[in-house]
Amino acid sequence: MSDQAIAAKHRVNRNTVLLCIQKGLRFGIEAALGELPRPGKPRRVSDDAIAWVQHCACQKPKELGYAQELWTYRLLTMHVRRHCRAAGYPELEQVSRSKLHKILTQAELRPHKVRYYVERRDPEFEQKMAAVLHVYKEVEILNNGLLRGQIKEPSIVTVSYDEKPGIQAIAPMSPDRPPIPGQHPSATRDYEYKRLGTVSLLAGLDLHSGLVTEIVSDSHKSKDFIQFLQKLDLAYPPTAVLRLILDNHSAHISKETQAYLTTLPQRFQFVFVPKHGSWLNLVENLFSKMTRTMLREIRVDTKQELIERIHLYYRETNADPVIFRWKYKMDEIVIV
Repeated sequence: MSDQAIAAKHRVNRNTVLLCIQKGLRFGIEAALGELPRPGKPRRVSDDAIAWVQHCACQKPKELGYAQELWTYRLLTMHVRRHCRAAGYPELEQVSRSKLHKILTQAELRPHKVRYYVERRDPEFEQKMAAVLHVYKEVEILNNGLLRGQIKEPSIVTVSYDEKPGIQAIAPMSPDRPPIPGQHPSATRDYEYKRLGTVSLLAGLDLHSGLVTEIVSDSHKSKDFIQFLQKLDLAYPPTAVLRLILDNHSAHISKETQAYLTTLPQRFQFVFVPKHGSWLNLVENLFSKMTRTMLREIRVDTKQELIERIHLYYRETNADPVIFRWKYKMDEIVIV
């Protein structure tokens, strides 16, 4: 194919085709597809200077004698200008904030930010996670059998349980103002409020029916957990085994709780999620939905009103229950 034909096919000038061929013959195909270095002003900041700036950004300011915990661009720019000559990079004495931002951006560094993670402190994390996922797999098989009519009632009822402490009862100091067409598109509220105290929610989510069993208390101690177990015991047939997925909170393994469990042998089974593994507990999704829909911006006149509205929320939830299903890593679990 001729140069002119190639140019016509790709809708470019013939000189562009000739230049690309010349670069390919001289420097190789990769060079032909890109741009060659062009003449211009030489670089003022060397690679070693850039590496030194990145090294400074990767240290905490307090390690270099500053009070701040994290860098700001202003502080880092000042530090670089002040110490660059002693470090052997005098070309950085006039470095600008925008140049510093470019250096950090190219290295994908954001030293003014903090991202949190959870350290894995449970040496048996994998085994405990596998045990929880194994339970979810059993629940999935049982639910499929219930749906097809192959099973009437599960002999083991699995309940995902947790506490949500510290729900605040907040009272408004002035009445809210409703939206007004053409004037106020949303409700308006006085900034001042009064704290009336907090309550703790203890709730269990039935993974077969989606029904929620809950109690609301001023605390979440052993006596409150036992009270929840008693309510759960009354809600199910006496022949069923109640298997709870829960965390390793002290109230769940206390002497008081163990003493109560001995009065109902074979009634309850506990499956503990690993430490820092609360995300494995499906009831957390229920709490998340509650926080986003019911507790968001809530105001009450009394603490008792908050308790009543929480119970009302779960009565409404149980009137149209949703069966939560676990999906993460389920394909890796095999029931033998």
